[in-house]
Amino acid sequence: MHSAAGTEAAAGTATTAAPPPVAPAPAAAAGGTRPVVPASRMAVEDGDTPERVVAKAAHIVPTPAQLAWQRREVTAFTHFGMNTLTDREWGSGAEDPALFDPGRVDVAQWMRTYRAMGAETAMLTVKHHDGFSLYPTRYSDHSVAASPHSRDLLGTYVREARRAGLGVGVYLSPSDGAELPHAWHADWLAGLRAKREAGEPLTDVERTALADGGPPSGHGRYGNGSPVRTHTVPTLVEGDDRADDVAAGRLPAFTVRADDYDAYFLNQLYELFTEYGPIDELWLDGANPWRDAGVTQEYGFRQWYELIHALSPDTVVFQGPLGVRWVGNERGVARETEWSVTPHAVDPRSTHGALPDDSTGPDIGSRARLLADGVKYLQWYPAEADVSHRPGWFHHPGERPKTADELFALYERSVGRNAPLLLNVPPARDGRIAAEDVRELHAFGDRVRAVYGTNVLERGGPQPFDRVRLAEDIRHGQRVERFAVEAADPATGEWREIAAGTTIGAYRILPLPEPVTAERLRVRVDEARAEPRLLPVTAHLSTAPAAR
Repeated sequence: MHSAAGTEAAAGTATTAAPPPVAPAPAAAAGGTRPVVPASRMAVEDGDTPERVVAKAAHIVPTPAQLAWQRREVTAFTHFGMNTLTDREWGSGAEDPALFDPGRVDVAQWMRTYRAMGAETAMLTVKHHDGFSLYPTRYSDHSVAASPHSRDLLGTYVREARRAGLGVGVYLSPSDGAELPHAWHADWLAGLRAKREAGEPLTDVERTALADGGPPSGHGRYGNGSPVRTHTVPTLVEGDDRADDVAAGRLPAFTVRADDYDAYFLNQLYELFTEYGPIDELWLDGANPWRDAGVTQEYGFRQWYELIHALSPDTVVFQGPLGVRWVGNERGVARETEWSVTPHAVDPRSTHGALPDDSTGPDIGSRARLLADGVKYLQWYPAEADVSHRPGWFHHPGERPKTADELFALYERSVGRNAPLLLNVPPARDGRIAAEDVRELHAFGDRVRAVYGTNVLERGGPQPFDRVRLAEDIRHGQRVERFAVEAADPATGEWREIAAGTTIGAYRILPLPEPVTAERLRVRVDEARAEPRLLPVTAHLSTAPAAR
């Protein structure tokens, strides 16, 4: 344990206590004789002592792309697609493209709303699990090109996001109902009909499949057991408008080894990055609605990541290596102890997620986890907290949005616990975000700006506050394991503890049980993996009861 009483802050300002003395990482120890040099990913070597493993964890730092991502506190998630028009959460892939006819889609209104709620990036579900693509992909007939809407919705989204000053994210579902094998699908439907006739309960996925019938709209590539073959990406199609650019080297080409579906997915990734980039974040969802029915697809993750990195090295990939990870729930709530440095038993470059229990465990990166048997790698892998503004991910007329107070509480439990907030705001089938949603989202953004846009300690003299905000300079890693915040009594000058916690990371917000009046604060670091690098502490006054 490392401890320090701290040093007094200057009047009217907020500073951190002097960090505790920390022994330097051993330069020579079993398992390694070189000094530990900061890096975003490190191997845990045979013979590394526990002290050296902890020293390595203390020197894991974000990539420039991860650092930029963590500084964007809120991302707007846009679930809009075939499910919006069919009033579903789970599509089948056998929908008639003619159903996608939303009329006028007011994407500019979406972006105004996202800006008002405080988002800095907007991310669109370009292809959900039903496989319907919101851009005119060359590799599937199940897209906007075959619908009455016919327009390139992704292209419009990207233009409007950039016009609004927002970054761009893209969600591309690996699972794809439109590409289910046709023969298997026919047999599955026959079994579902028998199940229904027998009075057995059906899941939402099964009911949707029976309602839509078949066959799926694609070419049967998902989980079809096809052999791995050599492909060129992009795989040019008849009349391909890219042919001359590829031949002249103005567009890159890649030789890959892939089965039918992986080749299809790699070609879609190529379209996205070469025609709509730069893309700040790519979301690869791990859900497969047909797994329990017996259809699985073995994804060639390493090849996907290599293609993405070659085309767009600054893109962070959700659940990808040196990307961002799922916080472990869909409530938008991070752990009280949330680490951006995570241990791995397998090479993160070869898997999706790379953490046990799909990141849902209560302990992701403690010393006990770092030193557990089987740990082979450490990497910077920060959490992203996803949640929908409505009960469903897609808009459904009978549902109601969260209130501004609920959203503010989620902000403090996500951003305030070292996990940027991914807030889904689904437009309605008329192509606009509903007025009741807009009202609450504007109020949420206004409240965050009112509370956290003002550091009351800058006003001079003793000030009341009920929120304390801390941050580590994560350019140097995440190191604090346990800390306390102390305030000086305005009358006596005596220091007293007003809050305490474990991890800090990019941000840590501490709602206080009741307001405190002070003009001097300090942070006492009780445990740290290496020399703490803290940014100035700030204090804020909430306009509503504290979120607990």
